[in-house]
Amino acid sequence: MSDPAEGWADEMRAAYLYRVMAEAERANARGTLFEQLAAESEGQARIWAESARTRGRVLTLDYEPDRRTRLVACLIRRIGPRSMRTVLAAMKVRGLSVYGHGAPGHPLPTSIDDMKDRHGGVGAGGNLRAAVFGANDGLVSNCCLILGVAGAGAGADAVLVSGVAGLLAGAFSMASGEYVSVRAQREMFEYQIALERKELETYPDEEAEELALVYAARGMSRDEAHALAVKTIADPERALDTLAREELGLNPGELGSPWGAAVSSFMAFAVGAFVPLVPFIVSRGAQALPASLALTACTLFALGAAISLFTGRDLLANGVRMLAIGAGAGAATWLIGHLLGVALT
Repeated sequence: MSDPAEGWADEMRAAYLYRVMAEAERANARGTLFEQLAAESEGQARIWAESARTRGRVLTLDYEPDRRTRLVACLIRRIGPRSMRTVLAAMKVRGLSVYGHGAPGHPLPTSIDDMKDRHGGVGAGGNLRAAVFGANDGLVSNCCLILGVAGAGAGADAVLVSGVAGLLAGAFSMASGEYVSVRAQREMFEYQIALERKELETYPDEEAEELALVYAARGMSRDEAHALAVKTIADPERALDTLAREELGLNPGELGSPWGAAVSSFMAFAVGAFVPLVPFIVSRGAQALPASLALTACTLFALGAAISLFTGRDLLANGVRMLAIGAGAGAATWLIGHLLGVALT
């Protein structure tokens, strides 16, 4: 960020939003944190204003929020900062890690290695969960498609063609949507980290103070928080990693691969969608549809049981619930297909 006016605007917008967040969180310690962060942002805005003054431009602390900022402020007042943290991160608001982990009173990391240990395994667990939900999506959607076509009176060949088309259409749709989503998210994260790097170069002392405020709000004594923040800022690479985690709530090493997400989504959906097609590939006889339903039901129960590993619910209850949801969706689709088939013949 080479334009002082842009840096000034970012800091003043952040200060404005911090005060709105402080008002929303006035009943707990986070309110104090956000008030202090607002003051820090105004201090950093003064640094940008001074930089602008040396270039012959005059910037003051008089700030008028734009429409987007006013809308975000309105949403913060209505639904709270926690629900808005993704939007707030995109608007250069920091200190959001207080909503993610390490509540006040919990032990804080004292090194980069500690933070890596804390985050270790999260990515793998997230990928497994995404694979399970993706496979479930493919299974239910393609089974419903097969039932709808079969309900309309189509033969086994037509059902197979429709199922293959549904598998490909759904898998490509999931892959493209995931690619766009992860790429946009990654670009936003990279932009935020680049801003943090520039600020670290421009005013390291102020960044250390902000980091100390975050640590203090999460349970450290003021002196310990300040000492740890100063020690962290002294190492530029360590400082950038820590600031990204603690101020922005990001893990620089796990921003996500758009292509990896697209391929994973494609495969997960395709595997699930392939299951109800297996009996139609093996046989075109009258038994293909009942066999497809039986295989889908068993797989639905298994996926529901697997999802219970992430939700903490009872394995049997979750399996039965998933089976019931799939059965309801399938029955409704078959009935609609049957009615359409009757109406069109």
